[in-house]
Amino acid sequence: MRRLFALMLAGLLWPLLAGVAAAQYATLVADNVVTLTGKNTVVANGNVEVLYDGQRLRASRIVYNQFTDELDIAGPITIVDKSGAVLTGESAQLSRDFEEGIIRGARFILGGQLQVAAAEMNRVDGRYNQLYKVVTSSCNVCADRPTPLWQIRARRVVHDQLEKQMYFDDAWFEVAGVPIAYFPRLRLPDPTLKRATGFLIPRIKTSTALGFGLKMPYFIAMGNHADLTLTPYVSAKTRTLEARFRREFTFGSLVVNGALSNDDLLPNSARTYLFAQGRFNLPKDFKFNVDLRLVSDESYLLEYGYSDADRLSNKVEITRTKRYEHISASFEQLRSLRSTEIPIEDTLATLLGRVTYERRSYPALIGGEARYVFDLEGHERIAETIDATLLAACTTAGATECVARDVVRAGVLAGWRRDTTFGNGMIAAFDGQVAGDAYWINEDATYGSALSHITPTAAVELRWPLSRVTASGATDVIEPMMQLAWTDTIGANVPNEDSKLVDFDEGNLLALSRFPGSDQYERGWRTTLGLGWTRLTPGGHEYAATIGKVFRFDDLGQFTRASGLDGAQSDWLMAGQVKMERLTLTNRSLFDNSLNFSKSETQVGWQGDRVSASGSYIWVVKDTAEERIINTSELNFDAAYMFNQNWTASINGSYDGNTNETTKAGFGLAYVNECLNVDFSVSRRFTTSANVNASTDYGLRVSLNGFGREAKANTQSCTQVR
Repeated sequence: MRRLFALMLAGLLWPLLAGVAAAQYATLVADNVVTLTGKNTVVANGNVEVLYDGQRLRASRIVYNQFTDELDIAGPITIVDKSGAVLTGESAQLSRDFEEGIIRGARFILGGQLQVAAAEMNRVDGRYNQLYKVVTSSCNVCADRPTPLWQIRARRVVHDQLEKQMYFDDAWFEVAGVPIAYFPRLRLPDPTLKRATGFLIPRIKTSTALGFGLKMPYFIAMGNHADLTLTPYVSAKTRTLEARFRREFTFGSLVVNGALSNDDLLPNSARTYLFAQGRFNLPKDFKFNVDLRLVSDESYLLEYGYSDADRLSNKVEITRTKRYEHISASFEQLRSLRSTEIPIEDTLATLLGRVTYERRSYPALIGGEARYVFDLEGHERIAETIDATLLAACTTAGATECVARDVVRAGVLAGWRRDTTFGNGMIAAFDGQVAGDAYWINEDATYGSALSHITPTAAVELRWPLSRVTASGATDVIEPMMQLAWTDTIGANVPNEDSKLVDFDEGNLLALSRFPGSDQYERGWRTTLGLGWTRLTPGGHEYAATIGKVFRFDDLGQFTRASGLDGAQSDWLMAGQVKMERLTLTNRSLFDNSLNFSKSETQVGWQGDRVSASGSYIWVVKDTAEERIINTSELNFDAAYMFNQNWTASINGSYDGNTNETTKAGFGLAYVNECLNVDFSVSRRFTTSANVNASTDYGLRVSLNGFGREAKANTQSCTQVR
């Protein structure tokens, strides 16, 4: 009752403290409030709490003097300002709006993480905090660890609350109490600042190709929607300037990365690269996408670790996708960085253009779904003729073709499909389409200059999904499936440019054609048989398996060995997937009746409390039609182990099973606590080509938590600054 009475009295008297003219009132709560009328003074004692303009002040005693318009505050004092920063002190003299004054024995926490302690702090204009004899750190300090891992001691610190910057005078940076570096002046962002112009965390980068080096990024904020990062990179063998530009628009975004180098690896030559990606929204729901990949020489990206891409694509595209309609137009320029393809690049299709229009409808008269597609595409090769030098280069590279052929194709397709479900749950589908393609060919005497063909296709499909619920609550679904299909091509034979690499998987088991492009259609009579199984458990586990095989009336020799579709009977397709709480496992394999594999792919992933790992293995039989003269056997893996909440180690690598050699390997070690991040990495590329040599790269990055990043909760309970 006494505290309630004091609260009511304070509500009547506090407008004197806050100022009626300002129309900004405060709320005062205390165990006891006394007004000394002769002295125009208000005294609040015991558990005093003041709420004013988004700020909260707690103290044991407050005396307000109307003549001086000041608050004399006895501690312990706690102030929580509008930004959430927590300030404590032993005693203070402040103006009534808390914007001016002195706090003795000040301590405050910014962003819930960065801790600052000072002998005295002056508040100026409600914007600046001037601190004297300062110690700053974001590390936990406990009784058994009185010295923080790192700290900054300074004669004076000015904290600009508006700009969210901290300015240090005569600052020493200490590690475990040992002075390491001295800064006469130092500016650092406070933890609540997300963007500001200034230097970012440097990184040490060392490699056998470039020597010991240092990267010092400088971030330039260009308003709220754009920024530029310039990173000088200097090592024993290179002088490089890296750049990254980002811009957000109301209608899209743009990201540009690039670098300019002068090094000892390619003397007297400027080495550059430029990667740009733009995504923009146009009127009427159209989207404009641009991707640029430019580089001065074939080895630059790999030697500097910018990218391991061995083919670069420069592409512009306009596209729109709606529920029943798709429109796209694109132009693409390709460049190969492969040592085997560079000598024959003039014979590769490097300039490509394509326009596509697709529409779906649901005719009421016959039911089902109708599909209409129009395609116009073309590609051009740089070579005008094939001379003896190019022919020899093609033979050395193992290319299946060595031509200067340029092609333009116009194609139309009309298709219809209807599904019918019978009373016993069986589903029958009737599927058919007619495709017409016209070709204009230049620089290839093997084919006529104008060719065309028409390809009709018809198929009937039966599926019978059967389900049950087990006593444990799991749901099993088993689905036998069968398809009978026929396709024929009437007209001229055309060059196969877009359908050389064929995949046979569970996704196209019942497809009308398994060729990925339009130059080839799967022809003849064929029957496909398959069986699918799925299980869902109450615990969230998922299991799935598919098996299938294609039987042909006649072997037309359209497919190669690696596709798994060659011969009168295809290989067996078997695919499976397991998804559990921590484990994910997938496999897809193609093998014949004698269990001779043509292809097998396996992926596995494990996510544990301490261990995470993923790996993949692929094996593909050699196939000269796919320009693969030896079997492919490759293993990739990536794993990490968390020793405790601070230490994590990681490894990764690739292994070539044909040569029995490791192609890539890497190791990383990271230390993270509430105030420090340390990342060390080492990677080795073992492969050597005509463009690049094997090399080893080392990287080290050290960052202090608490400056210019979102704060995170401390992992330990004691958080007092010494």
